[in-house]
Amino acid sequence: MGTDAIAAAVLPTGNRGRRSRLPRQKRFVALAGNIGAGKTTAAKLISHALGFELFDEPVIDNRFLKDYYADMRRWSFTLQLEFLIRRVEHHELIHTVKKSCVQDRTLYEDPEIFAKYLHGLGHLTDSELELYFEYFQRLSSGIARPDKIIFFEVPQLDVLLSRIQVRGRVEEKNIGVDFLRGLNGYYAGFPAVLKAKYGIDCLSLDVTHRDIRNGPGREEFLDQVTTFLAA
Repeated sequence: MGTDAIAAAVLPTGNRGRRSRLPRQKRFVALAGNIGAGKTTAAKLISHALGFELFDEPVIDNRFLKDYYADMRRWSFTLQLEFLIRRVEHHELIHTVKKSCVQDRTLYEDPEIFAKYLHGLGHLTDSELELYFEYFQRLSSGIARPDKIIFFEVPQLDVLLSRIQVRGRVEEKNIGVDFLRGLNGYYAGFPAVLKAKYGIDCLSLDVTHRDIRNGPGREEFLDQVTTFLAA
């Protein structure tokens, strides 16, 4: 039996075993990825299996989301500010929680992915983008950053569309392939940006054909996350 096989054999199994492998100090982990990648499912799974406090993405109760998808040019700046404020609030709350926390979508995807992409599409003017970055710098200054980020890659756009349709959010029904393709383009360099610009380690996982909801896929995913967080 090889060294790796011996190490795997002696590791405790199941959720109790995974929790025993994690550091005793509080951990803050966040999920990143394109729309429909599976972040919400993963965040809930980590929360349940590892005992982390869950901070959901502020989408369902977002007062501007419906208007945004109906008229992106009119509502992009407003929506980006709304998300910025809510995610900063999450970070402030996470700082007060004693237990480890998991966040569904990172604060950094808005300035590094969505704001830049919407600007490129002409939905944000140059002045709006500059003002958004000013707000981001001011509001995010001094807040606690995630210890680790897990990034879900889904290169196949038809898989993203299928997952969006299954989820069934009315506001997302008109999201098209071109929009998702553009986002994937910006996401391609996101792990490198996280490391170089924000100093955050990132675990990249291609989940195109992975079902992490149950069975072996669930166990494999949780083991990968536990190993990543324990490092």
